[in-house]
Amino acid sequence: MKTKKIYNLIGIGIGPFNLGLAALTEPVEELSALFLDRSPCFDWHPGLMLSNATLQVPFMADLVTMADPKSPYSFLNFLKETNRLYKFYIRENFFILRKEYNVYCKWVAAQLSNCLFSRSVEQVEYLEAAKHYKIKVINSLTNQPEVYYAEKIVLGTGTEPRFPDFMKDVEAPNVLHTSNYLYAKADVLKGKSVAVIGSGQSAAEVFQDLLPHTEDGLQLNWFTRPDRFFPMEYSKLTLELTSPEYVDHFHNMLPAQRKAILAKQPPLYKGINFDLINQIFDTLYEMSIDDTALNVQLRPNSQLDSIKVNSDGSNELQFTHVQQQQTFTHQADYVILATGYKYNMPKFISSISNRIDNTEDGLFDVKRNYSIDINGNEIFVQNVELHTHGFVTPDLGMGAYRNSYIINQIAGKEIYKVEQQIAFQQFSI
Repeated sequence: MKTKKIYNLIGIGIGPFNLGLAALTEPVEELSALFLDRSPCFDWHPGLMLSNATLQVPFMADLVTMADPKSPYSFLNFLKETNRLYKFYIRENFFILRKEYNVYCKWVAAQLSNCLFSRSVEQVEYLEAAKHYKIKVINSLTNQPEVYYAEKIVLGTGTEPRFPDFMKDVEAPNVLHTSNYLYAKADVLKGKSVAVIGSGQSAAEVFQDLLPHTEDGLQLNWFTRPDRFFPMEYSKLTLELTSPEYVDHFHNMLPAQRKAILAKQPPLYKGINFDLINQIFDTLYEMSIDDTALNVQLRPNSQLDSIKVNSDGSNELQFTHVQQQQTFTHQADYVILATGYKYNMPKFISSISNRIDNTEDGLFDVKRNYSIDINGNEIFVQNVELHTHGFVTPDLGMGAYRNSYIINQIAGKEIYKVEQQIAFQQFSI
């Protein structure tokens, strides 16, 4: 009789964070790990993979470098192995093209034997007598069930596009989320007018991408609720708020305090790249020479309240001007919503909900060590701890730190060095 294999950990979902975890656990002989994802392969935000878009963090924020600079899965080693290191050196730019980051991640995933794609997790249950988890999976390549066992679980199932609440029952075929922009771009350009909604990086990237087409007659309007198109703050002392000691400081606060602080911090993680804002202005300036009338409007202070589809398929948008508290309408053939993402609670969680701690708001009660289970050492999460660990949560630059922390917790010893203090500032008394 074949003995079932019980992994030390199984990661569910293979986005950048769990892929980094897979790369960091692969050389650790005392840890057996497996990672599962329902997608056929790794592919990071393909619908917004604009050719000139870059990450907003330097190349050292790859999957592994900040945990293990010697790892063969570093971005620099990827460049060396693919004969692009000198090209990158001559480019003299620390910020990776997002398209190249995706290629890099695919390269890493292809080398890891502990990553299985086309595996849809259907159910997770805790076997009380055996003290481990049973994970039921459908292999979409064979359409056959598979079963895996693990002592620990790391959830990295990611997010899904967020739509305004008023869109819940609205059938609007010409209203799309930025996550699907490139898939729909050809159709969008067939329209006469486009409205971009949002104040963040994705909205700015789509606006910049469509801007040249306004010279061919496209009417392009950009609406945002804040009173300005604000840049993401990127000063060095502000970056110290991504430090381990700030995470400690933030996590030790009461939930109400954390919520109040997060409400004041959107410019730290939701703004637009400073250079991109300048590029947009420069493009508008170049297009306006000789007092050329532009088919462009930028409208801050504009809160989108509803969308109604007209009989001809165009869209009527109802806005409130935030400062003047007056309503106005706008017509657009296509609407592109840069309204962000929300955590997608996986259905299989329901079968182990009795083992998970939640806050009064119904969110995961994430411990300092990134666990959410009642014992504080069995179920770990990636990128869902904004409310407990602060705005650094989705930052790719801290992914290797969090993965080091999780690996050390699961191993019960230090596998990777975890920095305790890196900031010049002192955040707590």
